[in-house]
Amino acid sequence: MSRRIETLSCTIDIEHTASSLHAHVNLDGALDIQPGDRVRVLGAPIVVRFGERLTLRRNAEVRRAGFLERQWTRLTAGLSLTELYEVSFTPGRLS
Repeated sequence: MSRRIETLSCTIDIEHTASSLHAHVNLDGALDIQPGDRVRVLGAPIVVRFGERLTLRRNAEVRRAGFLERQWTRLTAGLSLTELYEVSFTPGRLS
């Protein structure tokens, strides 16, 4: 089984401020990302200090999942979601 690998340009938007902490990657073109596909941004690590926002262009590598990997991802995705149910931001347990 061989994986298909595509390299394309992307825009990266990173913000590290008191109001927002995020990193978004927008791929160029009409590429449809499916379950099990992996996206890796190429290049040196990016450091954004507190109070800064940065938008830059890089290349990204998209590794397409094979049939079995795609099906396995669909099957296990719902089960992984239940891990979020254990998260609580309250100081104690709810009665």
